[in-house]
Amino acid sequence: MDLQGHVRLMKQNAKVMDCFMSRWLEEHVQNRKNGQVKQEQDLMDVLLSIFPEDGMEHGHTNRSIIKGTALDVLSLTEFELMEVLDVGLAEVTSAVAQVSEIACPPYQTVLFLLEQRIKNEFYSGHLPTRLKGLDEVLCGGIPFGVLTELVGPAGIGKTQFCMKLSLLASLPAKFGGLDGRVIYVDVESKFSSRRLIEIGVNSFPELFHMEGMAQEMAGRILVLKPASLAEFTESLQQIKVSLLQHEVKLLVIDSMTALVSGEFEQGPPKQHLLGWHISFIKSLAEFSQIPVVVTNQVRSQSRNEVSQYCFQAQSRDDILEGPATFDSHLVPALGIHWAHAVTIRLVLEAKSGERFMKVAKSPISPPLVFPFNITSSGISLLTDAGVEMTGPQINTIRNQGNNDIINLHGERS
Repeated sequence: MDLQGHVRLMKQNAKVMDCFMSRWLEEHVQNRKNGQVKQEQDLMDVLLSIFPEDGMEHGHTNRSIIKGTALDVLSLTEFELMEVLDVGLAEVTSAVAQVSEIACPPYQTVLFLLEQRIKNEFYSGHLPTRLKGLDEVLCGGIPFGVLTELVGPAGIGKTQFCMKLSLLASLPAKFGGLDGRVIYVDVESKFSSRRLIEIGVNSFPELFHMEGMAQEMAGRILVLKPASLAEFTESLQQIKVSLLQHEVKLLVIDSMTALVSGEFEQGPPKQHLLGWHISFIKSLAEFSQIPVVVTNQVRSQSRNEVSQYCFQAQSRDDILEGPATFDSHLVPALGIHWAHAVTIRLVLEAKSGERFMKVAKSPISPPLVFPFNITSSGISLLTDAGVEMTGPQINTIRNQGNNDIINLHGERS
């Protein structure tokens, strides 16, 4: 029996390590195929030179041997290596030092990184959102290989945005799409096939009025409906396989909060499990090099809660003495560890009867805000010129007149 969950955590950590090794190996295999062989070889290069990629040794694939050997070298202690290799401490210490020196990534200049990015442009890219101002700010749209988060209160338009992105990813390339399949994890059963077709018909009438095209586009979107966090965990490995086998070009998880909102009643161990999910989902994005979009809900901020960043927050005295406007104290439902995992954070909020989309976190853009509305063709920006934000308004989430808020105990306020 695994009453304390140690065995389960060990298995989960093993999966993460296997995914890391697979990604490391695949990166080196692709570099070799593209002729990008480094002069200074690291551990994986040495193993690939000894064991050809597609060979077999003693009933095991060379890929498995390479991953297992690399994992052993990087994870075993010096004394364990002494026993396995049957050599002395001095030899093991010298070997580990050499492997560490080889495996340690060298310093790289900004110029070198820029040149590498240009060379690898074929393997990276963006999913255009068809929102001109947002695409310009994000240098092309939703980036491949990282997590992009949509956070906001219920009914603000997160699912509408996800459905439009799903449609864009499935469109033929000649219409500006990625011409691929989409995996849509619909946790709250909010996905509407009728609304998806409506968005398509109004956005691309010339395409969707072609006979059978609506059915073809809808057939490219695979919808999963996990009933619990455990069921979602089991489906992650299936998702990983599908990403490689079925030309999947977009993964949407709507929403992460709903998966864990009922689990926090049992305390910190569940938050640790969320940490594993964050790592795995990030690895999926990096390994498959596709855009991964996740949605996050909001919760009320307690008065004793410390602000995430001192330069973005109001003082505690201002919060306590300010007017009792409930919507001014909304924060993303998932915590700071999740916030560090996402590369792009788009905040959707409502203020004075208007909707706004904020680029609250992006390594390539200053914080900007765009007014938007929802039409028959999906989300539409009212202006392509974003207004730059500073201070507390970057992370402030407003939702005037809507009290449908999720807190960490799975209750609605």
